[in-house]
Amino acid sequence: MLDYECYKGPEDRKLDTESCGKIVLRNKNLGLEQYRFLLQTITNSGIGEETYGPKNIIEGKEDSPSLEDALSEIDDIMFSTLDKLFERTGISPSEIDILIVNVSLFAPAPSLTARVVNRYKMRHDIKAFNLSGMGCSASVVAVDLVQHLFKSYKKAFAVVVSTESIGPNWYCGKEKSMILSNCLFRSGGCSMLLTNNRALKHRAILKLNHSLRTHLGANDEAYRCCIQVEDDLGYVGFLLTRGLTRNASQALSMNLRELLPKVLPLWELLRCVFKSITRNRNKCFTEAIGAILNLKAGVDHFCIHPGGKAVIDGIGKSLGLTDYDLEPARMALHRFGNTSAGGLWYVLGYMEAKKRLKKGDRILMISLGAGFKCNNCVWEVLRDLKDVNVWKDSIDHYPPPKAPVNPFLEKYSWINDEYLRFVKLQ
Repeated sequence: MLDYECYKGPEDRKLDTESCGKIVLRNKNLGLEQYRFLLQTITNSGIGEETYGPKNIIEGKEDSPSLEDALSEIDDIMFSTLDKLFERTGISPSEIDILIVNVSLFAPAPSLTARVVNRYKMRHDIKAFNLSGMGCSASVVAVDLVQHLFKSYKKAFAVVVSTESIGPNWYCGKEKSMILSNCLFRSGGCSMLLTNNRALKHRAILKLNHSLRTHLGANDEAYRCCIQVEDDLGYVGFLLTRGLTRNASQALSMNLRELLPKVLPLWELLRCVFKSITRNRNKCFTEAIGAILNLKAGVDHFCIHPGGKAVIDGIGKSLGLTDYDLEPARMALHRFGNTSAGGLWYVLGYMEAKKRLKKGDRILMISLGAGFKCNNCVWEVLRDLKDVNVWKDSIDHYPPPKAPVNPFLEKYSWINDEYLRFVKLQ
């Protein structure tokens, strides 16, 4: 990897407590039960007040998004990050051999890759791929695809753009399991430049050592635990079921069972074998990792998808990670929210801005997404990294001091008042 560029929205697109409240109250399908659920969810979400939302949501057009709204949202993220990426690296768009764009919930024709090719007047022989429906783990899928393509194309440049279409996919119904996505997902994305030209190794920041993809789509429960559906009122949204946690754990377990032997030294694997003999063999592999494996023997940093507080805490507990290890994911979630496939790169950016990444360090990227999929990879840091990147204006304020009262709870705690059960909310 030569460089990456994360998206940062304008100030007028920030979703603070007040603007979030206005958006929620505009939905006339919601009642007291849903309001209380939303308050509890956002209070415990780990998301702060400086995340970014799509323009059509900010302007109150979430119930009638247009094609122009969807294209405008994606164009802003793709082109602003690509412009900066090409400028920073000095690589011309005409030099790009492979282009991959992944946006799960928006697939117009011509494709988004065609839109990028047209904007930058790229070569006629460029290998363009448009990935849709791949969920939050699509970014690692794209990197893995590049790795395989590099086996056929030598001394090539590849660009990967990872983002999500939030505006046209805002849920306007009242089902709790579908409202959840409105609380977590925010605008964001990232563009990356990769190469297999060894002559440019001195310019590279990261080297991909391992990549492994696990897919549980053959299992009906796993397939349906995170899925786009239509509710009884005809509103389309993303359904997150109670089986999500269980299937995420299973996918992660299966992936790490195959990936870790490639990452950890032999002596640590042998120690794990001897130690596991005395432990409960009925335990899930991920539940046992933190107790019997020292992941620090082969991994220095953990770049976890900031999908939500429960996701981060659950992975941390399973792998026996410390608060220091989980800090980058928690802070990325707090500052930028769940930006879907682009989320991992905000976590990486935090590590770099905090000057944690030193030459020779190894980074384990963990991503989970609809399908259900677990796609992980291991990067090696090729030189000391210290660019403050997208965190430039906020890194000195992180980790933030813990507020005595959550701002959402402070402003809307009245929703939990018992007397409201007898009042009809308009």
